[in-house]
Amino acid sequence: MGDVVPSGLRGFESALRPPATRFAALRREIASPSLSFLMEAHDGLSAKIVEEAGFRGIWASGLTMSAALGLRDSNEASWTQVLDVLEYMADATTLPILVDGDTGHGNFNNVRRFVRKLCERGLAGVCLEDKLFPKTNSFIGEGQPLADIEEFCGRIKAGKDSQLDDDFVLVARVEALVSGLGMEEALRRAEAYHRAGADAILIHSKQSTADEIFAFARHWANRAPLVIVPTMYYATPTALFREAGISTVIWANHLLRAAIVAMRETAARIRRDESLLRVEGQVASVKDIFRLVGNAELEQAEKRYLPARPTAAAIVLAASGGDPGGSGAGRPKCMVDIRGRSLLATLVGTLRESGIRDIAVVRGYGREAVRLGGVRMVDNDRHAETGEAWSLACAREAIRGETVLAYGDVLFRRYVLDSLLASGADAVLAVDASGGARRGPSPSLPDLVVADRRFSGHFLDDAPAHLRRVANDIPPEEACGEWMGLARFSARGAGWLREEIAALEAEGLLETADLPLLLTRLAARHPVQVLYFTGPCWLDVDTLGDLAEARNFG
Repeated sequence: MGDVVPSGLRGFESALRPPATRFAALRREIASPSLSFLMEAHDGLSAKIVEEAGFRGIWASGLTMSAALGLRDSNEASWTQVLDVLEYMADATTLPILVDGDTGHGNFNNVRRFVRKLCERGLAGVCLEDKLFPKTNSFIGEGQPLADIEEFCGRIKAGKDSQLDDDFVLVARVEALVSGLGMEEALRRAEAYHRAGADAILIHSKQSTADEIFAFARHWANRAPLVIVPTMYYATPTALFREAGISTVIWANHLLRAAIVAMRETAARIRRDESLLRVEGQVASVKDIFRLVGNAELEQAEKRYLPARPTAAAIVLAASGGDPGGSGAGRPKCMVDIRGRSLLATLVGTLRESGIRDIAVVRGYGREAVRLGGVRMVDNDRHAETGEAWSLACAREAIRGETVLAYGDVLFRRYVLDSLLASGADAVLAVDASGGARRGPSPSLPDLVVADRRFSGHFLDDAPAHLRRVANDIPPEEACGEWMGLARFSARGAGWLREEIAALEAEGLLETADLPLLLTRLAARHPVQVLYFTGPCWLDVDTLGDLAEARNFG
């Protein structure tokens, strides 16, 4: 014998089969003999969060979509603006979405067009409420006037006649109890809407208890699936909804309300502290945002669809010693902990995310502690008496083909590295156009840059800037920015770099030379491009404050 479909669910037999589409998935949730739950979302990101939490359907709330746009829940957002938000939500999730369609945004003709557009975008259902356009939120005021029953039935029929998928669900929302018209009127309207073709009835109440909801359910006797929104009677045990035969519970606005509290507290704390130290670690990481919006998929797509380019190699100079601020004497700075990973591992991870696999690390101070799988270690045994250029010379055999050069105590956003890799210049430096502004005292002086052009900030100004000098004794007012400890050289530029190392060696300067001197000499012979960046896109880990910020850099 086949499945027995409860009398109140006749016409929903297809919901008992595994859903092939989002339309069918929503129909199954609404028609299920067991209690189903829809969670509110108001944009693409919140839709992803609902799916991640394990819900099987989404309620696209008119209140929260409007509020997220800074508007009142009074049809101040046009239906096309709402449709734009819904399209982003549908693209962001695989879950079926039941749309809060308010009154249908007008009369039957508006409903027809709205339903067609929802179906075209894969929105699985709509809920229409029997109020007048423009609507007023149900929890505002008393005795709101309702639509004429026959006119609203016409909206329901128009919606059902316009759906492009047989499984599209239209829920009719009865406002009689909210408007104080009583149980008899609520039942009369629900029955009329059911006969007009509504697939389910949403009975609404703003009482603090669910007594009138349960009374309605008893009278309704499962003639069609019953949907509720327990925003006001939230203390009612969910088990009682099951006992009453409720089909679906909508948690209608709680993600936005939770976000408001969190945003308010975070904004107030940052305003008071004028610092991020007490906030970072309490908020989602930037990497979590990247994960939610699917950056990993884009990386895979790039590998599939973009032409392959020769892979660059990288040299990381990590021979200097000492924890930031002296927090752990004896441990190399590059091995301090950054959220369970060393600073070096975090830096190397960024290099690998940009496709760089051939990585050499020059170590010196505490070299036994400098360990990381998948990279080549090069030792500077004279780290205590030599400078950065000598460390680079220790790895000169790795300077072949396209080469990225980075300090071992810096972190940077991946887009900075990607921009250098995409540059057509033979030698290019990443420069912070802020001019080397520091958050506080630092044990090291910034490597300031003088170039032939300053950063203009104008989006049409794409003229290249070229290096004139890098040093830590440049007056700040003369500097064009701070070198971020990151550079890239083409195969040709790598040849220039090897030649300059050899010239320093021949002149007896290699042992004590630093990278600013090496780069300044290189710029005197060859064009070295300066690529300007602005904003918090990198971090030089020198102090305990830097270390705290680094642990939330991502």
